[in-house]
Amino acid sequence: MVTCPGVRDFRSRPDRRPGDRAPGREAVVELLGLLALGELLAFERMVFDARLAPDLGRRAALSEAAVGEIRNYRLIADRLHALGADPAEAMAPFREAFRSFDASTSPRDWLEALVKVYLGDAVADDFFRAVSSGLEDADRTVIETVLAESGAADLAAAEIRAAVEADESVTGRLSLWARRLVGEGINRAQGVAAANERLTGIIVGDGGTLDALLRRLTRAHQDRMKSVGLNN
Repeated sequence: MVTCPGVRDFRSRPDRRPGDRAPGREAVVELLGLLALGELLAFERMVFDARLAPDLGRRAALSEAAVGEIRNYRLIADRLHALGADPAEAMAPFREAFRSFDASTSPRDWLEALVKVYLGDAVADDFFRAVSSGLEDADRTVIETVLAESGAADLAAAEIRAAVEADESVTGRLSLWARRLVGEGINRAQGVAAANERLTGIIVGDGGTLDALLRRLTRAHQDRMKSVGLNN
């Protein structure tokens, strides 16, 4: 999962207070199903994209980082089982949204693959940070543990910074790619929220709006771009 300076403060509401009502089981199952599918597909994508690496060392590094994603998937799947839910059934409603996103954002080379790891996946990470503080302790802990995984993101950020420093012409191309990723990611997020009322309920449970959250996702993405030397 992706982190950057200031991202630990990215949340849509304060920590739950005694007496606050947490989202119902069905809403939590949907949220965890969405996160589980994201982790499972991130693992598959990283293993596939590792073949774009320019050398065996980098190929091995991304393949090893992918292990963290499948480990995250298992944590979420175990929590879904504890809630009496089938992980496959919980993930199923979101397959098309992920398929569409990946189909429209297929990287052409190693650096584009790394930008997708570092910046594309970060939109989803920020979304989960924003909504997780309103959950029960057990559910919030699982999400916080998953979001703390940063092996793939650290590898990608270091590679992107090095590439930009070595060749300034790379900056424009990767910046354009990053803007495309966030645009596609936010479009998919809007579609998923519109199709799943329980998820929308979690997002706006504190009186906020989906549009306000999406604006904050965009600002966080812009900060992340700057942190690796890309232009907004």
